[in-house]
Amino acid sequence: MIREMFEQIKKALRVELYILALSSALMIPDIAGAIDSDDGLASKKKYIKWYDTWVGSACKFMDGEICYQIRCSYLHQGTFNLGKGNYKRVIFLHPKVKGIYMHCNVMNDALNLDIGRFCLDIIAGAEKWLLKVENTPLFKTNYDKFMR
Repeated sequence: MIREMFEQIKKALRVELYILALSSALMIPDIAGAIDSDDGLASKKKYIKWYDTWVGSACKFMDGEICYQIRCSYLHQGTFNLGKGNYKRVIFLHPKVKGIYMHCNVMNDALNLDIGRFCLDIIAGAEKWLLKVENTPLFKTNYDKFMR
């Protein structure tokens, strides 16, 4: 079922449902971090650790803490205003901006990310993670509780 989630995010990107793709991609570190833990529960610490381990090298300007800030700002307030740390905001570009591709760069106080690349980087990390953990007892125990 978790692989289906990854495929649905990719499909959302193909049909230009960028808001849905981004929302879902930002949930992956929460879900994976919870599945990877003894208590099966998500937390900020687990989110950051999972992101840093499985996705962190995808963008030199971003780490798990920044991704968690984006997640909270976007999913809870509907903004990309970070307000603390190195960046005050995030600017996501998507493929409808013809002729412009910018990803993983900083403009003044803003982190710029390509929405498709960002989502695919998280999925790529999640697919690597899944291959490593899916046969472990901890994964099997927590994945039994995963949505069906």
